[in-house]
Amino acid sequence: MKPNVWCAVLCLSLVSSWTVFGQGKGKQQPPPPTDKVTPEIPGIVKAGTPIEVIKYGLRGSDGLVGMPDGSVILTGNGSVLKIDAEGNMSTLVENSENAAGLAVDSKGRVIAAQYTRKVSAVYPKGSEALLTDKFDSKPYIRPNDLVVDKKGGIYFTDCYQVGAKAAAGDLPQAVYYITPEGKVIRVADDVARPNGITLSPDEKILYVNDWAGSYLLTYDVQPDGTLKSRRNFGKYDLKQESDKGLVSGADGLCIDSRSNTYATTPAGVQVFNAKGEHLANIEVPYDEPPQNCGFGGPNKQYLYIVGRGIVLRIRTIPHGYLARGK
Repeated sequence: MKPNVWCAVLCLSLVSSWTVFGQGKGKQQPPPPTDKVTPEIPGIVKAGTPIEVIKYGLRGSDGLVGMPDGSVILTGNGSVLKIDAEGNMSTLVENSENAAGLAVDSKGRVIAAQYTRKVSAVYPKGSEALLTDKFDSKPYIRPNDLVVDKKGGIYFTDCYQVGAKAAAGDLPQAVYYITPEGKVIRVADDVARPNGITLSPDEKILYVNDWAGSYLLTYDVQPDGTLKSRRNFGKYDLKQESDKGLVSGADGLCIDSRSNTYATTPAGVQVFNAKGEHLANIEVPYDEPPQNCGFGGPNKQYLYIVGRGIVLRIRTIPHGYLARGK
């Protein structure tokens, strides 16, 4: 299918174009609407920068990670997918076992947080391995998102599906760390509903989205991977209705080379600077909230935004952190 162009903007008053690349085969949902506007965010995006629609009509889109060759990988269609810089899509893993978050370790293995209650290496072929499926002899709730540190340790979040009720004997919703030696440690259980997770470029700070809270949270990372000094880092715009009133609904999380963080929420992609100050929101051009984000493309110069079967990207002023997949 030839690329189509829709009108959209990422500016306060100017209108730019949407570009759609490399559509897949099969039934497609309607393209995203074209009437969303977002103000310029100083130091983050320039006025008039187009948002490109890379894909739509997928069966879900989540867990995006940028690769060294300028491609990105993500979960969608029940698989792990790869999209190159030109928008061509291929399948790396046919059955991802309901993978949500993805990360890549120093060995080049794709690590997945899977709703089948486990964390596994799923790619390349021949390197597949179960990393953990229990803690204290109990199954996890629903591993959601993860990030790999430079030592090969893996932080991941475990939380209930929205609307699910806790059962007697369940593990608490928590953040875990798989050490480079393979030992699993529960490092935080004081987050109402932990979701997106990432590390600062120097890996001294761990950031955790709290779907059911009001703040993006941070912790100081200790030499053994444990955490100390929980802080309310950045206050979200609260848009998500819950039985406890308005909450963040914060889902995926990523960070750029300047330590600006980006949280996908019902208010859009909420951008915080390195001090935790809320700069602005990047609004997505469809009615449903975005689910995840990550930097990719050549030199990781694009912020990719995924969710609801859609893949978007926008060129940003700072690039993503180059020394880690996410």
